[in-house]
Amino acid sequence: MELEIDLTYPHIIRILVLESELVTRPVVRFQQTIFSTLQSRHFYFITSKTLSELRSEPATRAIMWELARKWSVLLVAVCVVLSLGNHKGEPGKDDYPFLEYDFYRDSCPQAEKIIRTTVRDLFNVRPNVAPQLLRLVFHDCFIQGCDASLLLDAIDEIDSEKDAPPNHSLKGFHLIHTIKSKLEEVCPVTVSCADILALAAREGVVLAGGPFYRLKTGRRDSKLAFREIASYELPSPDTSISFIRESFSKRGFDEREIVSLLGAHTIGGVHCKFFENRLYDYLGTGRPDPSIEPEFLDVMRSRCRLKPSNSSTVMGLMAMNYEQASQSSFGTQYFQSLQLGRGILHVDQQLMSCEGTRRWVHAYAADRYLFRKNFALSMTKLSSLHVLTPPLGQIRHNCSRIVV
Repeated sequence: MELEIDLTYPHIIRILVLESELVTRPVVRFQQTIFSTLQSRHFYFITSKTLSELRSEPATRAIMWELARKWSVLLVAVCVVLSLGNHKGEPGKDDYPFLEYDFYRDSCPQAEKIIRTTVRDLFNVRPNVAPQLLRLVFHDCFIQGCDASLLLDAIDEIDSEKDAPPNHSLKGFHLIHTIKSKLEEVCPVTVSCADILALAAREGVVLAGGPFYRLKTGRRDSKLAFREIASYELPSPDTSISFIRESFSKRGFDEREIVSLLGAHTIGGVHCKFFENRLYDYLGTGRPDPSIEPEFLDVMRSRCRLKPSNSSTVMGLMAMNYEQASQSSFGTQYFQSLQLGRGILHVDQQLMSCEGTRRWVHAYAADRYLFRKNFALSMTKLSSLHVLTPPLGQIRHNCSRIVV
């Protein structure tokens, strides 16, 4: 029997039984749906079948108790690991215990330098690689942890996360492929795609004027993808503040960290289709979003015009740093804009609708160094969210395909 355990959320264990010799009936595959809660610790067995179907199968109870008996020591160990996820604050020396600094010092000592120089070369040609890499790492880590599952193409039994609606606008997959190809020339099947994602995003942040933050390495790549989960758990541009707080809280992030991470919206650009309803028909009223400052509404409409041939279609692109601020103001303009009702995306402006997040917007608008410090801490935490480490996961040769 082969077991793969994924630490999806605090207090949740996702166990995948890939082969079972416990019963003579056809193999039961555990994949997505919650099966059962064990006592008060909220341990879940995940299965591709529904709860009612599982309860009707005689083999289910036998599998559960045999797993509990054979793996009780392992589960106790995992409980200890899970308890570490409950505390908040700055990372300490015992955080992310299964990762380490300079993990590839012996197996591929040039790994981080190769990633850094490759990202810099790409950035010098097209600076938009920075926000592309940043979005990739967020969309990967937010769904089942930082395991490069986002990079997998659809093949055989894998439903690619790339096909989830919130990921349709993602760009930059070719950047990871370029970096991975260079690493494979020097250190074949050594550096994980999950580590490449985390390190490349950091280099992009630095090149875009953001802070440097130290990252441990040693992540491994997932053998699975989670399109269905990505479809409904990734925040959208028009997400409400209640959804944002709930979804981030489930992953261990508080309001300080939420506001810090959304500060990444200080770089890049956004297509008008993601906020056109705010300009012309907010919530079906036929009017613009009243939270938009009137003068800024004119600016947004000048960048996002209705096509003459189709009055319901908006074209155009708006830069997040629309005032062309310098790199040294990374984050500052973003928060000052929110104070003035000039947030481009609904999800951004929503930070001003809640006291808990609003106070951090004010704090970061007034103190650039506080934001940079907390952004670095929050990105460190995000980049180490529920990682896979040996013996779990694998090291892919090609980031878009698992090793069979």
